[in-house]
Amino acid sequence: MSLRPSVSAAPDQEVVSLGASHSPLFALVTDKLRERILKGDYEPGERLVENKLSAELGVSRIPVREALRALASEGLVLIEPRRGASVAKLSPDIVREMVEVRATLEGLNAKLAAQRRDPALIAELEAVLQQGMEAAAQGKADELLTLNSRFHEVLGNIAANSVLQEMMRSLRERTAVLFGPANTVRARQNWDEHAQILQAVIAGDADLAALLAARHVYSAAKAAELPVGEQHAA
Repeated sequence: MSLRPSVSAAPDQEVVSLGASHSPLFALVTDKLRERILKGDYEPGERLVENKLSAELGVSRIPVREALRALASEGLVLIEPRRGASVAKLSPDIVREMVEVRATLEGLNAKLAAQRRDPALIAELEAVLQQGMEAAAQGKADELLTLNSRFHEVLGNIAANSVLQEMMRSLRERTAVLFGPANTVRARQNWDEHAQILQAVIAGDADLAALLAARHVYSAAKAAELPVGEQHAA
């Protein structure tokens, strides 16, 4: 017996209830498509056809459609009238500007974390770092994506600035597709840089933590061959 409330609709109209749009299946489809985009399985500008994706994933078009809308809100997918969905493709100028802003905010985030060191959260971040180092050594690409996000999330918790944390989440989502493929290649270097940032935070060296965090962004951007100013890429 279904517990879902009945919804009347025209015969040819597809209806997505609130419960259906937030179902575990919707989340699974969103996670899988996000993972594929970040790993570079889909090229920037490549069309994401609902019928094809639903057949590949073995689901109906409804969770695929809702997943694409969710990814569009993250900046990973572009949805256009009459053309449908495609992997977001950003102009070089926008990419450069996003890298500059992210580097600046990541620096502030690390600086605040070094100033507001919380022992319990630092212990949690150390555990994430250890898991990330092990995953990088073993080449576990899927785990690295999750652990990388977790590292930055916990670092933001240590910084204890909810406004900055929300801004950083949005910016990381929008730039993840740019850094994803290169981050897989330079996984060990990424986690070595994470370790340096954490050590500066533990030492309470706010200026060094900020410098290392900003440099981490520019280093990743350079590896991904993104357009950044020469003064930052050096």
